[in-house]
Amino acid sequence: MLHPEATEVAPNDELFTCLGPDGVLHRETTAGGDLFVMYRDMVLSRRVDTEAIALQRQGELGLWPSMLGQEGAQVGAGRALRPRDIAFPTYREHAVAWCRGVDPVQLLGLFRGTTLGGWDPRENNFSLYTLVIGAQTLHAVGYAMGIVRDGDVGTGDPDRDRAVLVFLGDGALSEGETNEAFVWAAAQNLPIVFFCQNNQWAISAPYSVQSRVSVAQRAQGFGFRGVRVDGNDVVASHAATVDALDRARAGEGPTLIEAMTYRRNPHTTSDDDGRYRDAALTDQWSALDPIARLRTHLENSGVAEDFFAGVAAEEELLAERVRVGCRTLPDPDPASPFLHTLAEMPTELAQQLDAHLAFVAAGEEVAS
Repeated sequence: MLHPEATEVAPNDELFTCLGPDGVLHRETTAGGDLFVMYRDMVLSRRVDTEAIALQRQGELGLWPSMLGQEGAQVGAGRALRPRDIAFPTYREHAVAWCRGVDPVQLLGLFRGTTLGGWDPRENNFSLYTLVIGAQTLHAVGYAMGIVRDGDVGTGDPDRDRAVLVFLGDGALSEGETNEAFVWAAAQNLPIVFFCQNNQWAISAPYSVQSRVSVAQRAQGFGFRGVRVDGNDVVASHAATVDALDRARAGEGPTLIEAMTYRRNPHTTSDDDGRYRDAALTDQWSALDPIARLRTHLENSGVAEDFFAGVAAEEELLAERVRVGCRTLPDPDPASPFLHTLAEMPTELAQQLDAHLAFVAAGEEVAS
């Protein structure tokens, strides 16, 4: 059973985990969660990630930030959300986007340059990706303040109470915006959960050069709960996030979850991680792969091979859809940046729009 006190940061920073590397379930939780659904989520979202890397290498995408190895943390957290909750991602939460029902092809538009976002955040309560490190934490805090003002927290009505789940990396902890967000969340007891995927590296800077204490311990300095969880254990990640979101909706304030994981691929496809870290360390973390751990547990529990074969077949269909969908993304309307910047277009901006459209038309005439 999951006892809330077991997830609190202890002096020795005990890591909350449920599934061992051997797939053995060492500790059950009351958080529920469908293990079949979460296995499928992790496999399919990883395939989206793999296909996106290949598309970037083929010149179809300008850039891609891989999430390889972080699927357990993301799916565990993503499946803890209720429909009325809202998530604020960084630029790497591809598996969370999958859990919230965002079409994977829509994720590619931002990195292909065909859109400035790619999806409507209101459709799935999943905000647009944020490229500015730490900025999404303030966006999330502002939204949580709105939830309080709407009276949608602490009512005891599960159809009304809401919470905010905001994702960040360990590098964002060195940003002023993140620390400001912590101050406001604590001072106003906001219904927000900060989910930090400590993947060990902020591009080439290891976490050890940013802080002398763990991520989770930093919450204590701001006056709210800190939780340290095995981020490669989807069951533990799910249980810890369910607990934190339940507390937030009940009006018990914010939580900072530190999901210990590892970024097994370079920071982005433009990064050469071989220049700053040992490949042997990546190999060590590969042995803790979240998908392999859950699959081993399911196999040990007697799940038939037909289930895994079905997911593998679905994976191939998804891969084809992503490849075709990426290459057929429509070119953006050259007027869209002007039309969607301000509610009422001032004269000066309208003049710039006319000049821009004339410039584009002239270029098209030359090309033809």
